[in-house]
Amino acid sequence: MLAGCVPWPEALRDRYRREGYWRGERLGDLTRDWAQRDGSRIALVAGSRRLTYADVDTRADRLAAGLHHLGLRAHDRAVVHLPNIPEFVIVSLALFRLGAIPVFALAAHRRHEIQYLCDRAEAVAYVIPDRHQGFDYRTLAREVTMHAPAPRHVIVAGDPAEFVALDALDADPEPLPPPDPQDAAFCLLSGGTTGLPKLIPRTHDDYSYQLRATAEGLGFDEHGVYLAALPAAHNAALGCPGVLGALKVGGKVVLATTPSPGDVFPLIARERVTLTTLITPLVLLWMDAADFMPVNLADLLLQVGGAKLDPEIGWKLRPKLGCALTQWFGMAEGLLCYTRVDDPDEIIVMTQGRPLCPADELRVVDDQDRDVAPGEVGQLLTRGPYTLRGYYREERHNAAAFTADGFLRAGDLVRITADGNLIVEGRLTDVINRGGEKISPPDVEDHLVAHPGVREAAVFGIPDPILGERTCAVIVPSHGALSLPELRTFLQGRGLAEYKLPDRLLTIDALPRTNIGKVDRAVLRRLAAGPHANDAARGTGAASPAPAAAPAPAAAERTAS
Repeated sequence: MLAGCVPWPEALRDRYRREGYWRGERLGDLTRDWAQRDGSRIALVAGSRRLTYADVDTRADRLAAGLHHLGLRAHDRAVVHLPNIPEFVIVSLALFRLGAIPVFALAAHRRHEIQYLCDRAEAVAYVIPDRHQGFDYRTLAREVTMHAPAPRHVIVAGDPAEFVALDALDADPEPLPPPDPQDAAFCLLSGGTTGLPKLIPRTHDDYSYQLRATAEGLGFDEHGVYLAALPAAHNAALGCPGVLGALKVGGKVVLATTPSPGDVFPLIARERVTLTTLITPLVLLWMDAADFMPVNLADLLLQVGGAKLDPEIGWKLRPKLGCALTQWFGMAEGLLCYTRVDDPDEIIVMTQGRPLCPADELRVVDDQDRDVAPGEVGQLLTRGPYTLRGYYREERHNAAAFTADGFLRAGDLVRITADGNLIVEGRLTDVINRGGEKISPPDVEDHLVAHPGVREAAVFGIPDPILGERTCAVIVPSHGALSLPELRTFLQGRGLAEYKLPDRLLTIDALPRTNIGKVDRAVLRRLAAGPHANDAARGTGAASPAPAAAPAPAAAERTAS
């Protein structure tokens, strides 16, 4: 077991193996059987590139050998910062086979996030494209490697400049010790409710079960075509069943550069896509686009998650797009709930479905961890065969994020209907869900107060009909006036990802606080919706703090799938 990971208790490990959830499968073997049985099957489509199962399997073997010659060994961590390109899959498989641990970063991450991930994971390698959507990742790599400790190797898909070319790491396959199926296979990123994200170790055994069960639940098999419209580094597009699940069952994976209708509608038609995953705000975008970009989605199952789907949108979706719908609620930490394809429309539209696994354990509790009455709203606790038992190297945080008997505090307010379907009523945390990307207010606030003109800062989400939420920053200036463009430029200069930059700015004299001294974000949200909001959003208005409200309960780390 990788040091810093929390294992399942032995009794549960025995149970999950005995009941068939864990089968000793390894993620590096995902393409093995299909490469041998039908190697000419198309595995990956990306633009004009079409790779067969034999292509992918052979390249992964050769890259694993090349990485081994470079010095990577089992349990070494590598930050994988690749967009939706075939190299994402090949690098991942190669690292799985080597027993090294990919840490999946998002293509939108920049120096601030990548530096943290490299440091936290003690990464020995950093894998990037040369350029993507106009951004030169080699420049970012230079910034990251200026700081100690730095990854020993920067590996580039494309023109490597002074770094190591991915194509140069091609070597004859060699026998490699297989990893323990109960060991960590890779790390996903949490939503970062207490600052920068926590690392979520997923094991070969637990993720193999997730891939198998999600594919079975949606009837996705070797005849299926999965469109990765969302980033493959997200749990939703990676393994629900996603890219890896499609490869496990012999399906075809179509990699899209963006989820924009202009990019994906032609792919859906050309490749006859049968399944894709969208976050809720993108559903609206697709529905709007259908008015002027006709597309036949009759054979498509649309998997929607990341945020609760507005029932009004749910009822309109099928008539508008012509596709089937399944709602999903989940987290990179594990638990997945979903509406079944054959559920009544009322359940599909109005609920977030039932747990994926019979062994998933859910509790709905009050602030004292006492179970609430059936059907009442409470905080969600969960554990099961694919839900982690602890974040990587986070002993202190784990003590608060998990109960003594191993239930994860999901950070969601939910209720469970009489027929067992989950309905999400809200979040305990203040995490901003901007178009499916999770933004931690403390992370942005720390950078805002680094500006010499900002004395205090608070960040929170405000409703938005397209993105779900936008980011509003409230500052108390130390002197003079500051504009939103000025602050955004400052944050960009500090290496913050574009999606984390504030969309609105309010300037006030003092931050409102609760009776225990915490910033009262509820008051700030009311302030943002008040009569001075427009002036303040332009950075010219001022407002006074409102009376303090009761503090919100603390919540654990979580991220939606």
